[in-house]
Amino acid sequence: MRVRNVVFVLIVCVLSVSLVSSVVAAQAPAKPAAPAQGAAAQAPQIHGSLIQVMRGILFINSNIVFAAQSEDPETIEPDEFLSLSPSALKSLYGKWMAVENAGIAMAEAANLLTIPGRRCSNGRPVPLQDPKWGEWVQGLRDAGMASFKAAQSRSQDAIVEVSETLTVACANCHERYRDVEPIINRCR
Repeated sequence: MRVRNVVFVLIVCVLSVSLVSSVVAAQAPAKPAAPAQGAAAQAPQIHGSLIQVMRGILFINSNIVFAAQSEDPETIEPDEFLSLSPSALKSLYGKWMAVENAGIAMAEAANLLTIPGRRCSNGRPVPLQDPKWGEWVQGLRDAGMASFKAAQSRSQDAIVEVSETLTVACANCHERYRDVEPIINRCR
């Protein structure tokens, strides 16, 4: 009889501890999930060649800054359908905001020029090992941020000043890597 009572008490104790553990675990705050093996863990992916990044991002955005030299962005009439406008200066985020955004886009695009694996228009790798490349990419980044700050001032005089910096930043690379003959040597 005593053995039965001891066994019964042990079973009740085990079940009680198990029940209490389950309740405590259910009430405990959830542990943060482990970082997903998603975008943050992936290496940057290359989707465009150097010339595509230049034409699709840098050419367009540098022209927005250059246009602000001759026409005050504040006076530009917006398009009728702001959110559908192909002109950044006339769009929903137009006027001086478009010039600010262009500066940021150029500074951020400089990062794209340093991702290993990108190819020049001649199929060769972007010259990341060339010390001048890194120097000139930094010059582009600096010119983009200077353009952003000039646009924040809402001053065409500031834009005229920074445009020279932007012109030099672009010309440095163009003279060495783009404006070479024969065209097969572009990006060397």
